[in-house]
Amino acid sequence: MLAFECDYLEGAHEKILQRFLETNYEKVPGYGNDKYCESAKAKIKEACKCPEADVYFLTGGTQTNAVVIDAVLQKYEGVVAAQTGHVNVHEAGAIEYTGHKVLTVPAHQGKMQAAELKELLKAFWQDGSHEHMVFPGMVYISHPTEYGTLYSKKELQEIAGVCHEFEIPLYLDGARLGYGLMSEETDVTLSDIAEICDVFYIGGTKVGALCGEAVVFTKNNTPKHFITMVKQHGAMTAKGRLLGIQFDTLFTDNLYFEIGAHAIAMAKKLKEGFRERGYSFYLDSPTNQQFIILSDDEIEKLQEKVSFDRWDKIDENHQVVRFATSWATKEEDIDALMALLDESHPVL
Repeated sequence: MLAFECDYLEGAHEKILQRFLETNYEKVPGYGNDKYCESAKAKIKEACKCPEADVYFLTGGTQTNAVVIDAVLQKYEGVVAAQTGHVNVHEAGAIEYTGHKVLTVPAHQGKMQAAELKELLKAFWQDGSHEHMVFPGMVYISHPTEYGTLYSKKELQEIAGVCHEFEIPLYLDGARLGYGLMSEETDVTLSDIAEICDVFYIGGTKVGALCGEAVVFTKNNTPKHFITMVKQHGAMTAKGRLLGIQFDTLFTDNLYFEIGAHAIAMAKKLKEGFRERGYSFYLDSPTNQQFIILSDDEIEKLQEKVSFDRWDKIDENHQVVRFATSWATKEEDIDALMALLDESHPVL
């Protein structure tokens, strides 16, 4: 079977596995108080050009979103996200489980717009009974979005401007940040994100690591007793070295960015192959997730030999499906996929 259903099918980059072997018998302190975590934090701060940042390593994306949002918000506050935002649609109510509601604004190819965010916040504060409502306490975005789309630097600055006006923090989910940063169509850098956002995380699970995410608070704004809250949420590992070694490796010699660029190159090849064969795209994604429209019959036949995600039903006979490339995608796998497509849908 060829596999393109997500970008965390493989284990970890071989350089990470090698570092595990090299350090396996070392005895180091637990809970992130080891030299590898400290080294990784220093490298991340340097890459972000944000020496004052606080960096923490958590076990996974859902845990990270739940911990950060719960730690930042007051009990009576909720988080604002696009309707298609990951915390709203694909985290099984993890945010609501912490006692915080997800408040939504319209999504435009996965993105929120600053004007609509401002409209929601103004409407809340102008409502005479707002004290009986859930307060919007922070804004959540992901980059790339759930649809593989990217915010421009200007769009991020506009959203941050609204957040500053209403004195609430901006949080960026970077589960696939490595792929967004290496897109040929982005004008956003890691240092831009550190400058614009109040808190964000650098995804490892989907970008070369076995597991783990690096949370970055950028403005001396780490919530009080954050580490305690990480542990309360089950997002801390006793063997913190496992996360530190991975991020120390990813941020050595630009590995994180190199493997991100590889996934983008593979996505470009996949995208061109589908386009040459006359397939239609649901939207134009500049990252490693590609959304293609297939008939139900095409899906059933192709899934006999290829795994991919069914995304949305768009009419009686067609669906949007997602093909994802990763840091480990092989060019020959894409060639094999194109050969399968040619059996039923030759190049035009």
